[in-house]
Amino acid sequence: MKDCRAAVITAHNQPLEIQRVPIPDLEPGALLVRIEASTLCGTDVHRWHGSLSDADSLPMITGHEPCGTVEAIHGKRTDILGHPVKPGDRVVWSYVACGSCYYCSVALQPCICPGRASWGHNRSDRYPYLLGSCAEYMYVPPPCLIIQVPEEVSSASAAAAACAYRTVMHGFDRLGAIKSHETVVVQGSGPLGNFATAVARDHGARQVLVIGAPAARLKVTKRMGADAVLNLEEVTDPKERRQWVLDHTDGRGADIVIQVANNLAVPEGLTMLRDGGRFVNIGAGGNANIAARSLPQEMTFHTIRSGEPRHWFQAIDFLASRKNVFPFEEMISASYTLDQVNEALQAMASYQVVKAVIKFP
Repeated sequence: MKDCRAAVITAHNQPLEIQRVPIPDLEPGALLVRIEASTLCGTDVHRWHGSLSDADSLPMITGHEPCGTVEAIHGKRTDILGHPVKPGDRVVWSYVACGSCYYCSVALQPCICPGRASWGHNRSDRYPYLLGSCAEYMYVPPPCLIIQVPEEVSSASAAAAACAYRTVMHGFDRLGAIKSHETVVVQGSGPLGNFATAVARDHGARQVLVIGAPAARLKVTKRMGADAVLNLEEVTDPKERRQWVLDHTDGRGADIVIQVANNLAVPEGLTMLRDGGRFVNIGAGGNANIAARSLPQEMTFHTIRSGEPRHWFQAIDFLASRKNVFPFEEMISASYTLDQVNEALQAMASYQVVKAVIKFP
């Protein structure tokens, strides 16, 4: 087998092409994984439109949320827990930080390592070619940490854990403990928001309030553990939305606000936070203008990017251990074949679906 089929962006805002891409020789410690599922997110849409990459980055295989089965290994590998990895194992894998820069070795913040490697934006005409997940196979570089996927977790949910869900776990890691009397407000009812709702409920919040849209998403949000939801399409005045939060919190505001919709929602979220509260910003896109005088007193503000290898593991473990508590599969709202990748991206771009997955036979 010398090559495989992949969905390639050859020009921004133009239909992706299904091309034959070479399968690379494996370096010592590298893996070749046969992809079973690749979920899509807003980042894939932005790269397709060109807002996150330039013309020199093309051609590229889109997709950075993979789950697949190990096809081949060069040498011996173990997973993040020290267990042997062998052909036939179903896995996800982490991004790679350099390990030696200031952020990696001194600050212990590898997510902002300037040399960090990630997927879905790498040229497909240069070795190792297969660094995007909308392809039949994907190359796993030697430094990646491997997380094995238990049978209780579907490949589609595991793929989502490789981006959206591990970023949420990173946010809760930075947030710290949620006390049993605390109220959590989640801004957003997409995959990030619904997963954050489940984690907040699981971590012991007194109540979880979610603001989002449309109504179909909010039905899933309720099933993911929200005590109350507010539909943005029905309550369009930010002052009324703030009052809704105040009415649920004895007039104080939320102890914790988690923003997972868009940076433009940050200023409104800050009006819902009590003095001394904690704000977790996991949104992407848009610029927020915040007046310093409007900030709650003694608040803590966290900005979250991506995740560390342990967050991949935590997300997979949460899916497996809470599968009988939360309906995770309901967050994957549409399934496509590789040949339907343009339809899938267009559906994501127009918000017709919550989370799309490319499935491989």
